[in-house]
Amino acid sequence: MTRLSVNINKIATLRNARGGQTPNVVQFALDAERFGAQGITVHPRPDERHITARDCYELKEQVKTEFNIEGYPDKRYLQLIKDLQPAQATLVPDPPGVLTSNAGWDCNKQAKFLEPIIAQIQAMGVRVSLFMETDLVQIDKAKALGADRIELYTGPYAEIYTENRVTAIEPYRVAALHAHNLGLGINAGHDLSLTNLAFLKSTLISLDEVSIGHALISDALYLGIENTIQRYLYELREGA
Repeated sequence: MTRLSVNINKIATLRNARGGQTPNVVQFALDAERFGAQGITVHPRPDERHITARDCYELKEQVKTEFNIEGYPDKRYLQLIKDLQPAQATLVPDPPGVLTSNAGWDCNKQAKFLEPIIAQIQAMGVRVSLFMETDLVQIDKAKALGADRIELYTGPYAEIYTENRVTAIEPYRVAALHAHNLGLGINAGHDLSLTNLAFLKSTLISLDEVSIGHALISDALYLGIENTIQRYLYELREGA
């Protein structure tokens, strides 16, 4: 079964635009779980333009499903992981100033940086996932560095899906099979939607988790959050 982790960054963005606690980030996470989400994802950036450190601490006290904290593994991020010990830490190569996560790690160039951090986080009892592109050599290196999982960056897949979905999925199919054969768990995220999710799920081998935020929250403006989550779960269960 592929788990649906709802990224709630956009809820925090909406709250921060006005101040106060509306919409309430923690309550939204609890509602998402109640409606069927199997995980909650946050990405607390240094400028706190959406999810804040305080949000992370408050969410940890309430979230009952898998809690996934994404981020660039700087001192601030590592302190959050140490304090909160989420189920999963997804390491993303987006240092301060980057708008969104739009590239995977270069594990060869960043090996000396990543290897001790991966070991440090795992020693806390936290699963480590690396945000990766479909390069097989890089996936080999992620395994060598000790990662538990990779999260395939699906932006390029989503970008060309409507033009040719077979062409769009092929590098992901190969990468997922390769990662599976190495013993890595496989997550996926970025620009996944009700349009392209089912085909990804039906093609990739052993897809453990998808993390979806922007499209899911946008759909909820029209469909409502309960209906939206149910539709995404349906795509993961029944889509082809």
